[in-house]
Amino acid sequence: MIVSTRGRYALRVMLDLVEHQTEERIPLKDISERQEVSQKYLESIMTLLSKNNLVDAIHGKRGGYKLNRKPEEYPVGEILRLTEGSLAPVACLENGSVNCERSAHCKTLPMWTKLDKLINEFFDSITLADLIS
Repeated sequence: MIVSTRGRYALRVMLDLVEHQTEERIPLKDISERQEVSQKYLESIMTLLSKNNLVDAIHGKRGGYKLNRKPEEYPVGEILRLTEGSLAPVACLENGSVNCERSAHCKTLPMWTKLDKLINEFFDSITLADLIS
């Protein structure tokens, strides 16, 4: 499993929102400058986060982003699964994958299943608040 820039940047953006949260929304331009990531690339990430209710977004003048929840209510696993689609270590365990014809006899499937569970439990046990402290 390799986490793409999309997943890593989504975490960075969410942490930026935690560190700079106020009553007002934070403009994407400010986040982009602080994180040294192109505004255009962050727009696609923020659209995904917004459509899935992880952040609240307002466009236009005085627009920007803010968190919808407290930092301790955001498991890292939720953010990574949203941006990466899956954290599965092998293709046969990804959501929506076609069952492998060998799964009934696969000697390694229990190992991969256990690793998949460990990965998800690990990332779900860490919150944005944990990363900030």
